[in-house]
Amino acid sequence: MNNKIAYINGVLLSGEQDMQPVSGQILFTEGDRIEKILPDGAETAGYEIVDLNGAFLMPGLVNLHVHIPATGAPKKKQSDPKKLVRLLTSNALMRKICYLMCGKYVLPELLSGVTTLRSVGGVQDIDSRLRDEIAAGKRVGPRILAGNMAVSVPGGHMAGSLAYEAHSAEEAAALVRKIAEDKPDLIKLMITGGVLDARKKGEPGELKMPAEFVKAACDEAHRLGLPVAAHVESPEGVKVALRNGVDTIEHGAKPDAEMLELFKAMGACHVATISPALPFALFDRAVIGATEEQQFNGRIVFDGIIDCAKACLEAGIPVGLGTDTGCPYITHYDMWRELVYFHKYCGVSNAFALHTATLGNAKIVGLDDEIGSLAPGKCADLIATVKNPLEDLSALRNVSMVIARGQMVDISGLKKYPACEAELDKYL
Repeated sequence: MNNKIAYINGVLLSGEQDMQPVSGQILFTEGDRIEKILPDGAETAGYEIVDLNGAFLMPGLVNLHVHIPATGAPKKKQSDPKKLVRLLTSNALMRKICYLMCGKYVLPELLSGVTTLRSVGGVQDIDSRLRDEIAAGKRVGPRILAGNMAVSVPGGHMAGSLAYEAHSAEEAAALVRKIAEDKPDLIKLMITGGVLDARKKGEPGELKMPAEFVKAACDEAHRLGLPVAAHVESPEGVKVALRNGVDTIEHGAKPDAEMLELFKAMGACHVATISPALPFALFDRAVIGATEEQQFNGRIVFDGIIDCAKACLEAGIPVGLGTDTGCPYITHYDMWRELVYFHKYCGVSNAFALHTATLGNAKIVGLDDEIGSLAPGKCADLIATVKNPLEDLSALRNVSMVIARGQMVDISGLKKYPACEAELDKYL
């Protein structure tokens, strides 16, 4: 296509918090930038014309919590992640296969409307390598903010698979330096356990990483100019994370006044991930293959994430959204469901949910000058839907157009898992 494109006959949704549908405007792009937005009738000579035929044009979605090396495909039996990662990193050939698999896995994010994602735990340096190939135009995919490997502790969440094991505060800092050698965009810590790590009812999010480990890792990451995201699923874990320097709380837990004050004092944000908790909390256990203990604990985490998000919003603390793709039934093409859950369970408007998944998420990761809204000078990361998502967020389920960095993306190859669709649709 032409380097200069004019998108006509569309309805613009800006991505701003107070966005309203705006008709009668032409959005012009040049290269990878939004050049200008002018009223109908403006001169379009020299531009390739793209007729939107009444579709709704908006910023691409931003997914703040993704594990690239997994698909989320439904399975009855849980696999051993340590054994799988050992296999995939056992030799040069297997590492190459793993890289190619991850490149394939991440593509549905883009094809479904996610133009930017943040990875928060991957295999070796694959995430940053994919990031660089996509940025250089050597591979099609979304913009990636890469976390690469995370830091955990022996017996901790994802230890030995997507996370290194720190045995001391000094080693936690050393592992941050090791991860930083591959130039990631953030550091991820696994501070508590999760639903699948819990040993008995009522113990999801058991604190695994000592406070001194958290502080050492955060101090080193910040010294290197890297923000820190942390997996935490208990009130104790959230408070340990905030007191010791974590910037974004991933998942979250039931809040109290002390926790909210810590959020404010530290300038931290909450990244809600309702999607992965929902199957464990609400599905028939036979469908997801969960034990009674896992379902019980899943409900605690599910309620904790929602309560944390609602309390943070009420207190003026920024809340972002991510899918935790890779968890069972949580795919790389279902970011739209997280917006639906945010609206349904946290009581926000459709407009606020869409704003959160675009400009709000962009602000949390410091990219709001580059992406997240329709404004001249910003990157031309755009999506279109036939129906208005401000009326029904499920309009985002099947985007009609994706433009990444000014280039039209062929979205015809997106494949979905019917079993996921059928089961998850019961909870819309």
